[in-house]
Amino acid sequence: MSRIAKLETYANTYVCFVRVTTDAGEVGWGQTSTYNADITATIFHRQVAPWALGADAFDIAGLVARIEEREHKFPGSYRCRALAGLDTALWDLRGRVEGKPVVELLGGRPRRLRAYASSMRRDITPEAEAERLVRLRDRDGYTAFKWRVGAECGRDVDEWPGRTEAVVPTVARALGAGIDKLVDANSGFSVRRAIEVGHLLEAEGVGHYEEPCPYWHLEQTRAVAEALTIDVTGGEQDWDLATWARMIEMRAVDVVQPDVMYMGGLCRTLEVVRLAAAAGLPVTPHSANLSLVTLCTMHLLGAIPNGGKYLELSIEGPDYYPWQQDLFLGEPYAVRDGHVAIPDGPGWGVEINPRWLESAAYQLSAAGA
Repeated sequence: MSRIAKLETYANTYVCFVRVTTDAGEVGWGQTSTYNADITATIFHRQVAPWALGADAFDIAGLVARIEEREHKFPGSYRCRALAGLDTALWDLRGRVEGKPVVELLGGRPRRLRAYASSMRRDITPEAEAERLVRLRDRDGYTAFKWRVGAECGRDVDEWPGRTEAVVPTVARALGAGIDKLVDANSGFSVRRAIEVGHLLEAEGVGHYEEPCPYWHLEQTRAVAEALTIDVTGGEQDWDLATWARMIEMRAVDVVQPDVMYMGGLCRTLEVVRLAAAAGLPVTPHSANLSLVTLCTMHLLGAIPNGGKYLELSIEGPDYYPWQQDLFLGEPYAVRDGHVAIPDGPGWGVEINPRWLESAAYQLSAAGA
């Protein structure tokens, strides 16, 4: 049995990588969730590492469950964001020890995944958004795109007056036939307004309507789903398994979208996958940046039976997300004909850029320290 001997974090404000080392010298790399990652690193060392040190490194699900029990007075997003660092590092460690990619550990195989080009921007005119998405369609062969409508938690106030009514037909018509079209409202609308926008989406051939209402009001989202013929989707923010069970049971959404890092790692995400499979619902996870979250999601989608039609792949470059540049060696997200390839190397199949690690704040938790 290999036991966890050392846990290290390398963090800045946006990203926190975790390195786990066993008493046999085996190593794995993972990541906590992004944003305020320096705070998450502190939580990791205070509330995750103490329970993990000395534990069996290969009993990942059991260890995750025990840490949740030990930290039961601190449920919530930060605990799960920190827990993801341990979970993902242990999956990578197991893959490296067994010489297999994580997708194979989950019962799948490395293969190509269809990606949808995911725009994060609202500070862009409908014409400029259409122009850049068409350019990506023609250059990289994407056959699916997502863009933003409304305003984030906007309470029916658009990013600017009339933008939603303009951006939907402008982008949809520019992309043309044979392209899957998705939009994200980021909790922006009331039920009445969400249904109104939903009918516009139906008329313009958009088939995926993400988080139309405040995500914490499941009944509102269900009302929108019941009123429309297109898929209403959601769940990216949710970490609580009881909430997931209720969301799925009440059919609040047509497609579930857990985020591996927000959820606390693969083990807890797989619980959502199983709940969705039992209800006959597809899983199209949220993976809105090019840190480790999208790689973890690729391995997950390559293995689960109810994976959705595509992988979310952010198209934002250094002008919008400078912090996600140069995290890894090589090009793990290279797009060919609208597809990306699940890495076939051991573990996650990538190596973190040593120069990035050198610039990060370092913390250590070790057995006996």
